[in-house]
Amino acid sequence: MTHPPLLPFQTVYGAPQPLDWLCLAPHPDDAEIGAGGTLIRLAQAGRAVGILELSRGERGTQGTPQIRVQECARAAVLMGLSWRGNLGLKDGELADTPAGAHALAAALRAVRPRVLVVPHHRDRHPDHFGTYHLARRAVHLAQLRRADLDGEPHRISRTLLYQGNADIQPGLLVDVGGVQAQWEAAVRAHASQFTGEAVSETVTPEIIERRRARQSYWGTLARVRYAEAFEAEDTLLVDPLAL
Repeated sequence: MTHPPLLPFQTVYGAPQPLDWLCLAPHPDDAEIGAGGTLIRLAQAGRAVGILELSRGERGTQGTPQIRVQECARAAVLMGLSWRGNLGLKDGELADTPAGAHALAAALRAVRPRVLVVPHHRDRHPDHFGTYHLARRAVHLAQLRRADLDGEPHRISRTLLYQGNADIQPGLLVDVGGVQAQWEAAVRAHASQFTGEAVSETVTPEIIERRRARQSYWGTLARVRYAEAFEAEDTLLVDPLAL
């Protein structure tokens, strides 16, 4: 009897399925903070949207992996995600390694996203820029027919970089003014990180105020109230009639 291949991740919410957009997060809550409004907008428009955490955040000062996975599931419901998973790599050690790249590439083949959203490589957190470089190798592996991986080869159509703790020069701004209530609720679902004493610039009760200030700045440039910022890995083709 033929057995299905073992999936390289834990499903936190929903079921693995082909996705329109997948956001890679080094730790639980990174996706909500950096790209949550955009993901919510896409889900509301009927797109299949997912988040894959690469680690469980087990070395974080606050919370436990068990608590944080529960928070991720609650946030997934609030965001309208189709699927959320965790790759189970070691927190604090995310980097471009062959083992990590093969695990991530297998996950990409399993959920087959069209658009991949990853942390920016200029982010100063080692796990964030490590995730970026790991993702680049995994994207390449996932499309190779002769790679030592389960599943059919899959090619990502577009990779976008989202803002973490570093400034970026975005080529793409997304209006998120209409989903502020949902975005705030999704971020606050990670209560272990955003209540109590501030630990860092991101693990703080002031996270909504700080991130909304960034959204307001990007919104000013786009002539909307709030926007999220992204860089594209490749040149974007734009219909001039849409400008």
